[in-house]
Amino acid sequence: MTLTLHDTLHREKRVFTPRDPNRVTLYVCGPTVYDYAHIGNARPPVVFDVLVRLLRRTYGADKVVYARNVTDVDDKINQKAAREGVPIGEVTARYEAAYLADMAQLNVSPPDIAPHVTDHMDAIVAQIQAIIDHGCAYAAEGHVLFDVSSYETYGRLSGRNLDDMIAGARVEVAPYKKNAHDFVLWKPSKPDEPSWPSPWGAGRPGWHIECSAMIEQTLGLPIDIHGGGIDLVFPHHENEIAQGVCAHGHAHSADAHQEYARYWMHNGFLTVDAEKMSKSVGNVLLLHDLVQTMPGEVVRWALLSAHYRQPLDWNQTLLDQSRKNLDRLYGVLRDADAALVGFDMATLEEAEMELAENALDPVLDALEDDLNTPAAVAQLFGLGNALRELLNDAEADINDVAMARWSLSEAARLLGVLTLSSGEWFEGGDATLKAEVESLLAQRAAARAAKDWPEADRIRDRLNALNVVVMDGPDGASWRVKG
Repeated sequence: MTLTLHDTLHREKRVFTPRDPNRVTLYVCGPTVYDYAHIGNARPPVVFDVLVRLLRRTYGADKVVYARNVTDVDDKINQKAAREGVPIGEVTARYEAAYLADMAQLNVSPPDIAPHVTDHMDAIVAQIQAIIDHGCAYAAEGHVLFDVSSYETYGRLSGRNLDDMIAGARVEVAPYKKNAHDFVLWKPSKPDEPSWPSPWGAGRPGWHIECSAMIEQTLGLPIDIHGGGIDLVFPHHENEIAQGVCAHGHAHSADAHQEYARYWMHNGFLTVDAEKMSKSVGNVLLLHDLVQTMPGEVVRWALLSAHYRQPLDWNQTLLDQSRKNLDRLYGVLRDADAALVGFDMATLEEAEMELAENALDPVLDALEDDLNTPAAVAQLFGLGNALRELLNDAEADINDVAMARWSLSEAARLLGVLTLSSGEWFEGGDATLKAEVESLLAQRAAARAAKDWPEADRIRDRLNALNVVVMDGPDGASWRVKG
């Protein structure tokens, strides 16, 4: 199947054709590092991580260049540093490290490039100057503003009409603005705020110009895919296009947007218990807290449970079901690994490995259909069921079991799940806990054999206190940490 992606600009699914198949470029707006990310912030990196995995499989791992920026210049960063009485760099370093650690918990692969705003000031200043030189921006009272009336197709990405936007404007028009919707490219810094030199005075960049400049400097124009949350379509991405196009003198070209990004992708909103996340409601869920209380793969599975363009409601039922789904698949892998002890995959013939590879096609077809992760998950369960049937068949060929196990793992790798051993999954990865639980299970087995029920009950209570679920089977007891 051919990869198709829903392009926000064209409002339809389009066959993906990279500008250069030997260098496929993708840019996703990354974190502003002033606090821990909330669960809604985690949806874009997880969604686009799946896309990157798919692109690397299709074009080659060394043919895809993925950039995700870090915004380390921002009013909220300044405010946080001022409240804590620490340098701004201390705040940004702390929360960038936390963000990366949390992303690792979700199996989000690091980007190839992670441009920081503070490292690209020269490029930002140069792009602003280019926009001025092409008559699409103006300097006023230490500010530089983009003149939205100079770009004829402004509003095309978001579907907004400029005349309607101006007529319905409720913003207070600063005296130095020509139009209400003109937006800041450069502004003076306040006392004690970070600032950088520029032809218009010491100051710092506006938010939108940062991404435009970093994209051009790190990836070159046009890029193949630009991704982010639906909340960024307007004004952030709309303004990015205007800046990137006008910096090169294409303000009056009807197809100028193609000179900036060839495909635009946006993931849908995330709600919590059917409500919008809000500090006033008190339902903001921090990813940093979630991954302390549940496996990161549960969070990732939940984030991929709905199609990326659709809304996703975050609730306990979703998390419980995600844990059960992963338990089921890890259980199949556990039993397959037990059956395959001592098996050497190198003994499989080329034709057998080709069959195992072909078994991935339904999962790939689903992902190539605009990243249809719910359909891909359904196909993943199909592979798990096929493996389970082989394990239940006493006459099944061990080579078939090995092939089916490989297919399931490879398909899961595309989704970024089933990355742990079954032991790590069910036992929580805590060696001390594992030793204590296994000792208790041995004591429990002895107590039950001796019909010492009070002792067995005592051990059961201790296991419950350790947050452990015991599963008795014909071959003895297994266990896992409660989700």
